[in-house]
Amino acid sequence: MSKKVILACVECGSRNYSTISKETQSTRLELKKFCKTCAAHTIHRETR
Repeated sequence: MSKKVILACVECGSRNYSTISKETQSTRLELKKFCKTCAAHTIHRETR
């Protein structure tokens, strides 16, 4: 089963993206995405 998660920027903390993640993962999802606030590509982590 999958669940909807929110991704937050590591640099500024803004919550920019939502995506679907598998529930069986033990680690948090981490993707490199564009942050409008920072105006750069930064790491975005799954928030809970």
